[in-house]
Amino acid sequence: MRKPVIGIIGNFYMIGDDYPSHSTGVMNSEAVAHVCGAMPLIVPSDPSLVNVDDLMEVCDGFLFTGARPNVHPEEYGHAPTEAHGDFDRERDGLALPLVRKCVERGQPILGVCRGFQEIAVAMGCTLHPEIRDIEGRDNHRMPPDGTLDEKFALRHVVSLQEGGQFHQVLGSTEVMTNSLHGQGIMETSDKIVIDGYAPDGTPEAIYVRDAPGFTLSVQWHPEYQACEDPVSRPLFEAFGEAVRNWANRETALLRKTG
Repeated sequence: MRKPVIGIIGNFYMIGDDYPSHSTGVMNSEAVAHVCGAMPLIVPSDPSLVNVDDLMEVCDGFLFTGARPNVHPEEYGHAPTEAHGDFDRERDGLALPLVRKCVERGQPILGVCRGFQEIAVAMGCTLHPEIRDIEGRDNHRMPPDGTLDEKFALRHVVSLQEGGQFHQVLGSTEVMTNSLHGQGIMETSDKIVIDGYAPDGTPEAIYVRDAPGFTLSVQWHPEYQACEDPVSRPLFEAFGEAVRNWANRETALLRKTG
């Protein structure tokens, strides 16, 4: 039996001054391969290259990764400002409809950082362009200096709803996480359940209300040291189990109809 396939939404980067590329961090692929037990497949984040329906037939689940560019505010009815930072309209054009179709179909998705924000926006939320500018909020951005270990170090507690989906997966109502994001949910929607908060009130863990499949998403970066971290590992294990269940279901349906 083949391994399930998890599509990792890639990001657009320029290598040097003149070579465009689509890529993802190695730690994303390692988390998918070593913890989910699936085959990682990097997806070019451009709807002119990838058809969403075809992609959903090739992949059993999707990891919506972090990225430096932000979701364009026009996607949630706001005008862009300097505070919104850089954008990637091609990724917006692929990721947002893919989220909606996966949620509707019940196909498993996991959102990380920008991926968390994509799932929130796709389900009707709006975003703060820069949460550190809000009175009473902390700076959640990645430290500008230091080693990789220092940048991805655990920085704050996330309090989870007792009995909620994250509590069930992680086995605790308080977990320690890293923090490397600038934006956050401003207005939620009735389709999103906020299941965890940072101490300053920033939403950090969400899922889609009444979704038929796995939709857990986090503002932190669980892909970092996913094999060893006591919070990251069970999250990716649960995602992997959901993806395997989906793949087995699809195989059974093919056999039945064949």
